Parts: sequence; structure tokens; C-alpha cells
Amino acid sequence: MLFDDTPVIATRNVTAVVSLVAALALSAFASGASAAGNPAVAASQVALRAEGFYAGPVDGISGAATVGALRALQRAHGIDADGVIGNRTAELLGVFVPRKLGARPLRLHRVGWDVAELQFALAWHGFPSGRFDGRFGVHLAGALRRFQASAGLVADGVLGPATLAALRSPPPRSPLALRWPVSAPVGDRFGPRGDRFHAGVDLIAPLGTPVGAAAAGRVTWVGVRAGWGLVVTLAHAEGVRTMYAHLSASSVRLGERVAAGATIGLVGASGDATGPHLHFEVRLGGAAVDPLSVLP
Repeated sequence: MLFDDTPVIATRNVTAVVSLVAALALSAFASGASAAGNPAVAASQVALRAEGFYAGPVDGISGAATVGALRALQRAHGIDADGVIGNRTAELLGVFVPRKLGARPLRLHRVGWDVAELQFALAWHGFPSGRFDGRFGVHLAGALRRFQASAGLVADGVLGPATLAALRSPPPRSPLALRWPVSAPVGDRFGPRGDRFHAGVDLIAPLGTPVGAAAAGRVTWVGVRAGWGLVVTLAHAEGVRTMYAHLSASSVRLGERVAAGATIGLVGASGDATGPHLHFEVRLGGAAVDPLSVLP
């Protein structure tokens, strides 16, 4: 679950700061999101990264590396290395002192633990904003506005009670069942990758492998996008869009209607790619959806 009420990094004797238990303020995601991490743990990872003690992924999953980094921080400052965030340890986190998400409005230029939680929660709702760094910049403001618009809220780029309530809901799921665009092993999956969020799935296939449309639809984009290389985007029924990136060639035209399984391009390594693969995304109302949740 993305949110639960059982912290993995414990807290003890916290009075001046909010404990990790209180930081887990949002309700749990639906069971389909059980692979998601915990925003409070993700915030602790961001805080430990900022102090130079953690170099692992910001995945919200507490393990030996995360707890070890916390103990290393404590040892470096001469306090009991118990792996517990109490008052003395919290003071060492500076601007990343634990703070309950929703305890203050969040807007541009805010920095802190709660901002990191917001970044993580938005990403799992399909609106990643770049690096998980606990800093409220223009990319986070844009992602928050897009989430607010998708939830039917005033898109003001400020986290208030209504937006926080919307974040309690499960992340979106595609109403359409899709077919695999290529038959290939899965590389990087949907979810955290390093200190960022991977909004699709990478399918590792040889250069020139035909790429098929995941469902019948209309071509809404054919062209090069920064970082993505050559991209084809299809619009389907029920507001679903699919995106096929790093192609070596395309075989469709803008506005063309294609059948499910029709070849729309060839696997490549264009854009920021270390080798041939297909980066495949599924979006619903602008939100990125885990493709593996709708592929057979």
C-alpha cells in the first residue's frame, strides 16, 4: 500500500515534531497499488539524501539501506544510533524535520518533508514532477495543477484541504484492456527510479522490432520530443492514450486511425536511451497509469 499506519522507521519521544506515525495521514491505496511505497519513508529518504547519508532510490520502502543511513547520521552526530527518529534526530534533518502533510498549505518555494511526501504521492497518482527533492518548484506546481484539474478542483497549484482529500482516493486505472505493443521482456517498471519516477514501462526488444498499437485508436502525435526521441501517441476510447517512445521509425500519420495490433513504428534507441527498447506509457485524463495493470 502507498499509505498505511505502520512506519518501518520507528519514532520515539517526539513532542516538538510530528512523528512518522502522524505523517502517514492519508488513507491506503486500493490493493492494486500494493507495490507502491510509503510517502513518509520516501520523505525520510529525501532528508537523508540531502544530508549525504543515503544514495539509494527514493522508493518509499524502508530497508537496510534506509535504516543504515539513519543510523549513520546519528553516529556522525554522536547520538544513540538506534534507527529511530526522535527529537534529537529530527533536529539533524534541518528543513526536512518531519511535518504532517496537510499541516500547512503547500505552494511555490516551500521546502520540507511534507513537500517530499506530496511529490511522491502525486507521482503515484500519475503526475510525477521530476526529482524527489522536497522542494516546491515550478514542475511540482504544474504537476499539482494537472492533478487538481483531473480531480475537478480549482487548479491553483496549492495543496489545501480539498486537494489533500482528493489524494486520499486510489490512483486512476485504465478502463480499457490493452494488448502488448511488443512481445518482449520487461525492463524498468512503472514507479520510482533513483530519485525520480518512471511513468511507463520499458520493453526490451531488438532494434527494428515492429511496435503494434495497444488498442484501436487515432494518431494524435508523431514526432520527436526531448529525451523521448521519436514518439507516437494514440488516443483511444474512454479517454485513454498510449505513448510509444524511443522509436527508430514511425509508420503512421497524424490523424490516422489504426486498428489494434497495427504496426505504428519500429523499436529504436532515439532520445535518451542506452539501448534499443520501447518506452510505453498509458494515460487516463492526463494521469500516467501503470501499463502492467492493464496488459494481459
